[in-house]
Amino acid sequence: MKPLQRRQFLRDLGISAGALPFLTGLPSLTGAPAPQKRQRLVIMFSPNGTLPNEFWPDQEGANFSFKSILKPLEAFKDRMLILHGIANQVKGDGDSHMRGMSCLLTCDELLKGNIMGGGGNPAGWASSISIDQEIKNFLQSRAETKTRFGSLEFGVAVPERADPWTRMSYAAGNQPIAPIDDPHQVLKKVYGKMKDKESLVSILDDVRNDLKRVSSKLSARDKALLDQHMTLVRGLEQDLAEADKQGKLSHPVPQVDPSIELVNDNTPQISRIQIDLLVNSLSNDMARVATLQYMRSVGMAQMRWLGVEEGHHSLSHDPDDKKDSYEKLMKINTWFAGEFAYMAKRLSETPEPSGDGSMLDNTLLVWTNELGKGNSHTLDNIPYVMVGGGFGFKMGRSLKFDKAAHNRLWMSVAQAMGHDLQTFGKKELCAGGALKLGA
Repeated sequence: MKPLQRRQFLRDLGISAGALPFLTGLPSLTGAPAPQKRQRLVIMFSPNGTLPNEFWPDQEGANFSFKSILKPLEAFKDRMLILHGIANQVKGDGDSHMRGMSCLLTCDELLKGNIMGGGGNPAGWASSISIDQEIKNFLQSRAETKTRFGSLEFGVAVPERADPWTRMSYAAGNQPIAPIDDPHQVLKKVYGKMKDKESLVSILDDVRNDLKRVSSKLSARDKALLDQHMTLVRGLEQDLAEADKQGKLSHPVPQVDPSIELVNDNTPQISRIQIDLLVNSLSNDMARVATLQYMRSVGMAQMRWLGVEEGHHSLSHDPDDKKDSYEKLMKINTWFAGEFAYMAKRLSETPEPSGDGSMLDNTLLVWTNELGKGNSHTLDNIPYVMVGGGFGFKMGRSLKFDKAAHNRLWMSVAQAMGHDLQTFGKKELCAGGALKLGA
């Protein structure tokens, strides 16, 4: 049934517009065939490089051991690809942080501009579309893979500023896409019925009667999916209300110069809420592409929940032999690994709507960074960790490449999703074609 006909069918049943997002993906209502397996892509970003000696396995192939930073991901070893030797070879204007961030998913040079960084020439925004949006447009062009939003862009503690250090997704050249780091705004965008933070009212209250009316027309499987969906959204609302209460009582956001980045102490809780919202939106087929951006390049996040008072970027500049800074950077990067592991766990615990396996079986998670190492500002050996399935890649391995352009990696991901890109970003960096990640 075509989307317009399906919406009309639901309205003819007396279903309000507010209930439609909960119901349009359920085949019982329209006589549509059971949903097929869906391929999904989620890209997670954390800033300021990593600690190579605590990150990369010493071994290649399947028999690799986890270093300290990646230990939170040990449960997913057989579903992982750790890619060493992927390089951002994009040159041109802008400093390494700027090119590392805004060329991370676009794989092409920055436009000319007047934004001056810490080194190199001033630059502007990225000059081309990012891979997440390229794949989104491809999926949205086909009826069988089209979703309500196509892609969703989540953020955690992204500062209220707009520059090449804060944006990795681009709809096209000179068209950055801002991530949404307020869970209330995510709910408002995805479900369309939210009050302000001071008077949080359940969106389910607006649609409960509609959902009860239509429940008798659902199959047992769809009814179970809808019940699970409603329970999750209710839990998220309660978490948001509690987070607001705690923030007002003990951790108010300080009034600071907007050019100075401070991270609210509720960041760990907000991170989990955002991940739950991300998983929730994918499970309801609102989108099949998502990004999750933590902070920003050159971010000075103060991760007090880890016992770290110094800004992240300042710590990343310290020499490796400064033991205190090194240990704090280990804590920071291990925390990011833990959030990535939590997202994989949530997907692994969520049944695939087709009834075959979990959502992680058909979702590829990619965790990356704008730099290989903070104190050297290198764009070689950018961290790339993949977890999941459904893309035809041979997982459970640690692979080493020789400064392979990251253009080629994103071509592999696109081709695995049926989008036969032969080049992406700067064409000269695509020599050799897509990286071979299959069996």
